[in-house]
Amino acid sequence: MPAGSADAGVTVVLVKAGKTKIRYPAALVADDGTRVTVRAPWAAPGVRDFGFVRFEPGDVFTEHYWRDAWFAVKEVRTGTGELKGWYCDVTRPAVLRDGELVVEDLDLDLWVSADRSEILRLDEDEFAASGLTARDPDAAKAALAALDELDRLARSADGLAPLLS
Repeated sequence: MPAGSADAGVTVVLVKAGKTKIRYPAALVADDGTRVTVRAPWAAPGVRDFGFVRFEPGDVFTEHYWRDAWFAVKEVRTGTGELKGWYCDVTRPAVLRDGELVVEDLDLDLWVSADRSEILRLDEDEFAASGLTARDPDAAKAALAALDELDRLARSADGLAPLLS
């Protein structure tokens, strides 16, 4: 494994609009040179209720980041192992260096419920307001294509499974 052994610690650093939004420790589960998989408990304080899902203390996130793709897929489970669903972030490709996994959030998100009955495109208004389209049109195009690809995969017969296997 190029970046270290499984179960080594890394710090996930989520950057948004040039500022660190959150940083948290995670266990490095796998790194095949392209995809980095980490596992971490819910890192924000308290409960975050989105209406369609609640993230809360005890939840466990298995997070998949790619060095060559413009998204991350986070499998969300309760502390007892029950699958809640997948929260997908549209991001620039991830960078792992010096024990930090740095990911730039580009506002667009997709939620896929455990039974796949709900597939929700999120924060398209925030993306439009971000100014990325004017500031970095190539990145904006890649971000929109990534959201479309995640949405297409989520609605396909196999769902997100081919990405995560």
